[in-house]
Amino acid sequence: MGQKVNPVAFRVGVMEGWKSRWYAPKKEFGALLVEDKKIRDYIKKHKDKDTKDRKGELSFPGVAKVEIERTRDELRVIVTTARPGLIIGSKGQRAKELQAELQDLTGRRVKLDVNEEKNPELVAQLVAEDIGDQLVKRASFRRVIKRAMANAMDKGAKGIKIQLSGRLGGAEMARREKQADGSIPLSTLRAKIDYGFHEAKIAQGHIGIQVWINQGEYSEDDNNGQNAEKSSSSKTTKRAYKR
Repeated sequence: MGQKVNPVAFRVGVMEGWKSRWYAPKKEFGALLVEDKKIRDYIKKHKDKDTKDRKGELSFPGVAKVEIERTRDELRVIVTTARPGLIIGSKGQRAKELQAELQDLTGRRVKLDVNEEKNPELVAQLVAEDIGDQLVKRASFRRVIKRAMANAMDKGAKGIKIQLSGRLGGAEMARREKQADGSIPLSTLRAKIDYGFHEAKIAQGHIGIQVWINQGEYSEDDNNGQNAEKSSSSKTTKRAYKR
């Protein structure tokens, strides 16, 4: 079953927490869910078109995840990135601009928090985006995969799997290339499996990039699953009924 679903979604509510943490009535739920999607897309896909030095490039590269919390009066956006300096800017100027833009987008008061991801080599989404950037620059896909796998294993990953799909190497027919190293127990809930997906737009077409990284096991100090309900099943075996 672990191979059929997103490994992160498979663990949400059991070992992982939710990325959108709020409650809303049934009538408002759909609109707020779409608003969360717009916020994440705006942060991850926003490009600098007016700046000559960075024309067409992403304004906020290296974003690992965007978490959203809502209260009655405020919308809190928590951005985890490997390059916090690009989001904060000089004296926090870019962060203030982004906060104002998100307020215009949502029509709500927004509080922006920026957290640093200290080990980007162990974050599957960042690894997938880095592979995509190198493929756009016409790097050899096999060399890129081996380098990414070596970097992750050197940083302490227990296992990594990378899969590329599309016209690899400019071939006429699309195919799938997969390499793995170490252990990737997708169905083991106590295993901390991170998953990332990215599309690289090259001249021959789109290349789909999937990355699975085994970051070890959840420790007792992790509080991500504290909100999940504990098992209510009794430890004693149930009495067998005769037919």
